[in-house]
Amino acid sequence: MKITRNKWQNFIKNNLTMNTHKKHGFWHRYFFSLDHKDIGFQYMLTIFVMVSIGGFFAYVFRMHLAYPEMEVPLFGLVTNKDYNMLITNHGLIMMMWLALGMLLAVAGNYLIPIMIGTDDMAFPKLNKLSYWFFLISVILMISSFFMKRGGFGGGWTMYPPLSVGDFGYNTAYTSFKDRFFTANTFVLLAITFEFIALLMGGINFFVTTLNKRAKGMTLTKMPMIVWMINIASVLFMFSVGPLIAGAFMLLLDINAGTGFYDVYRGGDPLLWEHLFWFFGHPEVYVILLPPLGIIAEIISTNSRKPLYGYKFILNLTLIAAILSMMVWAHHQFVSGIDPRAATIFSIFTIIISLPFAGIILAYIATLWNGDLKINLPMKWAIGAITLFTLIGGFTGLYLGASVFDIYAHDTSFVVAHFHYTLFPTVIFGSFAAFYYWFGKFSGRELNKFWGNVHFWLTFIFFNGFAFPLFLLGLAGQHRRIADYRQFEFLMQDPLPLYRQIATISAVILILSQFIFIFNFFWSLKRGKKVTSDNPWESNTLEWQTASPPPHGNFAVYPEVHHGPYEYNHPDREDDFLPQNKK
Repeated sequence: MKITRNKWQNFIKNNLTMNTHKKHGFWHRYFFSLDHKDIGFQYMLTIFVMVSIGGFFAYVFRMHLAYPEMEVPLFGLVTNKDYNMLITNHGLIMMMWLALGMLLAVAGNYLIPIMIGTDDMAFPKLNKLSYWFFLISVILMISSFFMKRGGFGGGWTMYPPLSVGDFGYNTAYTSFKDRFFTANTFVLLAITFEFIALLMGGINFFVTTLNKRAKGMTLTKMPMIVWMINIASVLFMFSVGPLIAGAFMLLLDINAGTGFYDVYRGGDPLLWEHLFWFFGHPEVYVILLPPLGIIAEIISTNSRKPLYGYKFILNLTLIAAILSMMVWAHHQFVSGIDPRAATIFSIFTIIISLPFAGIILAYIATLWNGDLKINLPMKWAIGAITLFTLIGGFTGLYLGASVFDIYAHDTSFVVAHFHYTLFPTVIFGSFAAFYYWFGKFSGRELNKFWGNVHFWLTFIFFNGFAFPLFLLGLAGQHRRIADYRQFEFLMQDPLPLYRQIATISAVILILSQFIFIFNFFWSLKRGKKVTSDNPWESNTLEWQTASPPPHGNFAVYPEVHHGPYEYNHPDREDDFLPQNKK
């Protein structure tokens, strides 16, 4: 029988009281639960493991770059092959598992159902299956480090022929077993399983949002974070297909002896660059949109003002999503691309900055003349906007111009830009969400003192790490060199000092995250219990239920009467108006 949205709403109306639910044990909750919050927590813990590995790899190769003659504590002497493996897998873990996993899987699972006023995902079993595929991808990725020939070192972008074997297409394989049980194969399989997991999750998010919204919640009454996660999920679905096809062809090149990317057999290694970056650049915006949604929730609540230009922001986001699929070739300005085509991609690259400039201006307008509350989530949100816009965004304009990019391509300037674009959004955005919603989903408070220490150490030493890379890049430092001592001009003062400043700052930055890890797990068990279900006096539906929310999220299904950002309403004494209040 076909179930329409009206029938679903009638079902809710006639079944307003949520069913009771017995409490499950540890094994069931963390391995077999179908509750979206438990699945979100499983994703989170798994990502914590991956981030720990990626952070350790960053520590090792940064120490090697600054002090190449030294044995790195907890690792030893770094060989050229080790360096390639470390930097490759750091990039893969942070881009594929941290950024995509945290901002789609974790944020989507935790927030979408409760913020649209429903009990769970539309397909709870599919949601569970998506996590199991994600876990398999993590197991495959970690297993790749222990292959007989060593970990994968072909670069996180996996360009052939580097990604085919140690010696490209000339790698001597004696059997299918030798070809299959390599880090190259396991990494490709890991990424494939992760993408399948995210596709299942994205379908679930989209169907849940369209069909399970609370009565009265029209599309324009949804919180901005729900829109952003859904747009990011749809963008992921549209852009990931070519990369999956390309990865399958690369698997065949490695394991079946085909030559899709082998120029000597009629293949073209540049084909992989097109397939990878057709997904890779939209991926940047898949990663960017959820943090922008998180920031929207936080700045509107803490400025006590309606979000400026709700529909304006939404329209700009849709435009940016479309434009993101038209800029991929700006990664290929030094790959022999026709200069006329390069000009077109340069134009689109600069144009795509306009929608995001409009969104940031709308956020600034929301803050303007507001009754600002500079709490921990607000610090992370403002820090994200500042670094992303003033440094990440502006340096992107330079790299979007092919004339400058030809000089700066593959230098440390690009590494700095890349980190100033992604770190403020992925890391600052995630921490803003943790400090904002932790009390809601755990029922306990994070320690504010250690939260402030964590913020300032992260803010200061991220800049100390990333900004010197701009100077090194302008000096001509290439980013894929394991030991700069072989280049005399890169050993002239003050360049070694810049590398040491960047490395020392990176080490302190990594160590600073242990403050958060301790604060997080200590607060889960021993933190102060929340004294209010709505400590921020916010309007959205998750704050109108218990902390932590019960199974099913609500004791009674809510009915929505207002938008999510109606602060300082003239008809109420309070300066906020919850969505479910008449």
